Amino acid sequence: MKLLTCCLLLALIPLKWGTDFESAKKDAKEKKQMILLNFSGSDWCAPCVATKRDFFENDSFIAMAKDNLVLVNADFPRKKKNQLSPEQTQKNEALAEKYNKEGNFPLTLLLDFNGKVIKSWAGRPEVPVDKWVKEIKSLCESHK
Repeated sequence: MKLLTCCLLLALIPLKWGTDFESAKKDAKEKKQMILLNFSGSDWCAPCVATKRDFFENDSFIAMAKDNLVLVNADFPRKKKNQLSPEQTQKNEALAEKYNKEGNFPLTLLLDFNGKVIKSWAGRPEVPVDKWVKEIKSLCESHK
């Protein structure tokens, strides 16, 4: 019973999205995991909000991500109240210069621990969330 309770509590813990790509690369290498980098406009991009709600907050994604992914969000908010620190803005712009030169929002990238792009999804994924989660898990398993 205690094991079941612990598992249920772990499932309720929200995923931690980091903002430091260099730390994510180190964590991914140590944990032998992949990096999922998401470019979003959290306060102005409707497809970004929908992707977060429908995919990243989905239980099957959360369960898969906990064992396979280090998550990084490069956000580009526009509203003054949501502005990031100048340092974080600079880091996100550097990531965009390297990985999102066309300025797609949302843009989700699956990367190895060195930062090499394995797969990318421009816009909201066009498949059901369970199929998308299976694809990511399969890619993670094939790159271990």
